[in-house]
Amino acid sequence: MKINQNYLNVGESYLFSTISTRIGAYLEQNPGADIIRMGIGDVTLPLCPAVTKALHAAVDEMGEKTTFRGYGPEQGYGFLKEAVRDRYAQRGVELAPDEIFIGDGAKSDIANFLDILGTDNTVMVPDPVYPVYLDTNIMSGRKVLFAKGSESNSFLPMPDASIEADLIYLCSPNNPTGSVYSHDQLKAWVDYATKRGGLILFDAAYECFVQDPSLPHSIFEIPGARSCAVEFCSFSKSAGFTGTRCSYTVVSDELEFGGVKLAKLWLRRQTTKFNGVPYIVQRGAAAVLSPEGQAQTKEQVAYYLNNAKTIRDTLRAKNVWFVGGENAPYIWMKCPDGMDSWQYFDLLLQKANLVGTPGAGFGPAGEGYFRLTAFGDKDRTREAMHRLEKL
Repeated sequence: MKINQNYLNVGESYLFSTISTRIGAYLEQNPGADIIRMGIGDVTLPLCPAVTKALHAAVDEMGEKTTFRGYGPEQGYGFLKEAVRDRYAQRGVELAPDEIFIGDGAKSDIANFLDILGTDNTVMVPDPVYPVYLDTNIMSGRKVLFAKGSESNSFLPMPDASIEADLIYLCSPNNPTGSVYSHDQLKAWVDYATKRGGLILFDAAYECFVQDPSLPHSIFEIPGARSCAVEFCSFSKSAGFTGTRCSYTVVSDELEFGGVKLAKLWLRRQTTKFNGVPYIVQRGAAAVLSPEGQAQTKEQVAYYLNNAKTIRDTLRAKNVWFVGGENAPYIWMKCPDGMDSWQYFDLLLQKANLVGTPGAGFGPAGEGYFRLTAFGDKDRTREAMHRLEKL
């Protein structure tokens, strides 16, 4: 019996596990410390009333013989797929129901999609990068190249014709930097993938935070994307489903490689390895997309963006360079005084009892930068910025 040796090539612990360990060690020495956590991108507001109402109704259905449901369709119930389809139609993107696949989280969908792609593909990921993009490909033994973000390009790397990549990961609004690609910038990536005969894996998990009407919410707003891109999105950040778990992946019927449609392969993979998202959860997700649910979740998004404004205003007042926070819940700041990102992490923890995420945890280009999230309580965010100002 042999193990997958590729797993030995990834870090021994996930970034946020390392952060949690450091916080635990600090609390052992400083019990009772009032720590404000702005590191992990977890939401803090409860599920909205439209969702909880739908969840309760679905629980009641499951308690009656006439409305009880067992195994559901692995690709999702029709009522939720139609709701997702209508959501895209509101932005001028037409989808067929069979192009929409309901999953239990964008993170797992993005990782699992690699099952249907060859391991001899060369992968391009942005740097800094959400760890899942990089680690899952290392686990599979693929060759990984980097598209480097920097202050000069506002951490929005663009295609380089000299780099030959088959799989291209894009995230917009970006995690960790909060930067957002324009239509023209995404068109350049679509053109690159089309010319290369490559595939874009587009993470749109934070699209609900885009407020600027000139910025795209979906890769499918870009001409040509249907034949070169897959889109992943979820209800985690838009509706507080981080603990409820529901997502969707869009695989166009036009997406074909080697004479094989990827939608057909993804369906085969899901029907083999996945039993679908629980009916109760899918009813809650459908409520998110109802007029009532959209109005209520829009208020929650506005709450988090107001927190982001509090952070931005503080950093501007202290003359700290940053991006993000306007159309995204993340603020990507430059560490002061030339500190590296883990030094700054320790300084904030020990001197201000404030936790963020070191940029080095997202790749070499993240060194010297730091991520703060706006997913906290309003008053606690203000207190955190007060501590930062004093520090």
